[in-house]
Amino acid sequence: MLSGGQDSTACLGWAIRKWGSGSLLAVSFDYGQRHLVEIGVARDIAARLKVRHIIFPFDLFAHLGDSALLKDGPRLYERADGLPATFVPGRNILFLSIASAIAYKDNIANVVIGVSSVDYSGYPDCRPDFLAAMGEALARGLEANIAIHAPLQHRSKAETFLLAEECGVLREVMESHTCYAGVQDVAHNWGRGCGTCPACLLREKGYQEFLALKGIRGQQQT
Repeated sequence: MLSGGQDSTACLGWAIRKWGSGSLLAVSFDYGQRHLVEIGVARDIAARLKVRHIIFPFDLFAHLGDSALLKDGPRLYERADGLPATFVPGRNILFLSIASAIAYKDNIANVVIGVSSVDYSGYPDCRPDFLAAMGEALARGLEANIAIHAPLQHRSKAETFLLAEECGVLREVMESHTCYAGVQDVAHNWGRGCGTCPACLLREKGYQEFLALKGIRGQQQT
């Protein structure tokens, strides 16, 4: 499941290292998101890494309109129920269901999702218990042993950068698109967005922590 963002791009590198690029199918979802630029980034990254890529469009969330990530959604930073305004109700439920259906059709045994319970912005559909429940439901509903993998489940954003480096996709992660506002700073060419939305702030914080971790490791090695 390749959104074109930092997390899913790092997961793509993890999957390439595990299974090889030729055995993978990257799936991006066009669901009416405000930051639609991420799909173009996903296409470019998949092409560079020689991974098959498809874009799956559906407009259910556009009709619901209950998220700041949608083009016509609210712009508040916090919802009345305490969840972030960028939470899209049912998104990962549907994404995993569709990805598993595609996997079933193509005789693919593994689905990879880039969620984290460390830096997850308070989204309930990024938690381990949710993934376990979805895995069981999909296995029963499809009568197939499709495994859900979440390589970033217990990794912070800084550790995601480290994983990307280990898997040889740090360049692609640097060029991935994370900004909720859909801003792409082409001049800097490493995925810088608006710099003020929660996703941009979390990414920058993680990057600075990544540089600090690399410095500590370098000192330990010497």
